[in-house]
Amino acid sequence: MRVAAAVFAAALGSARIAAADPHEDYMLHCQGCHGPGGEGLAGSVPSFRDNVARFVAVPAGREYLVRVPGTSQSELSDARIAALLNWLLHAFSPKQIPADFVPYDEAEVARVRHPPLLNVQAVRSGLLSHPSP
Repeated sequence: MRVAAAVFAAALGSARIAAADPHEDYMLHCQGCHGPGGEGLAGSVPSFRDNVARFVAVPAGREYLVRVPGTSQSELSDARIAALLNWLLHAFSPKQIPADFVPYDEAEVARVRHPPLLNVQAVRSGLLSHPSP
């Protein structure tokens, strides 16, 4: 009986992980630095508000969002990271999402996630220096 209970508990826990929602993942994995409203911290943590979708509009910007250390080194699965990034763009920067935006998917995240960026600020500055289309 104890084995059956343990198996049931493990299955329930796995179902909970698989059904996690991106907003909850944001609260647990991103909000500590980027803030509950995506406001960031001036001078040290970038704001997502009306800003983060600018990256998907420039070459290499999509990959940048997947490879920043907080994303790349997250304990979240590739599928959950894809869902989180799609949610994040729509939640904090919907007006900046390009008309031809293709949502992230698990395969894309798995393909570009590693290695994490080591020179985040330099890459970020370079990407943002490109004019948005």
